[in-house]
Amino acid sequence: MYSKEEAQRIKKEFWTAFAEAYPRKWLLYDTKIKDVTFKFYIDNKKAQVLLDIEPKDEEKRKIYYEKIESLKTILHEEYLPEAILERHFYLDNGKVISRIWVEKTGVSLHNKIYWPEIFDFFHETMSAFEYFFYEYEEYIKDLEINT
Repeated sequence: MYSKEEAQRIKKEFWTAFAEAYPRKWLLYDTKIKDVTFKFYIDNKKAQVLLDIEPKDEEKRKIYYEKIESLKTILHEEYLPEAILERHFYLDNGKVISRIWVEKTGVSLHNKIYWPEIFDFFHETMSAFEYFFYEYEEYIKDLEINT
């Protein structure tokens, strides 16, 4: 078990190494849709690339999720075959969001031997996710167009 300081140091080292391996600006929070964000996640069991849909307005969350869900076949066939879509995803704090994600298990933040594999997974998966988003961005953003 690592001390809190050691765990923070490893995490910082991981993200610095990732940024050096793939020096580019990721979309992440810049989707131009309030409370719709892309995220990277890593712990000691898995790595994930996430699209979280979490507007406070339940109706907006529903519409954004259903728009992406209506593109599920395209998402799976052309971009991310392993993507998981969940309309009601419960965060640890009890908050309900909608989430679309891809997961890689059997890797660990605290074992550097996995870092190149995680970096590649992050790069390939987030790039595909971003291409998908950019391709369908206008449709996803426009709350006037129903699914």
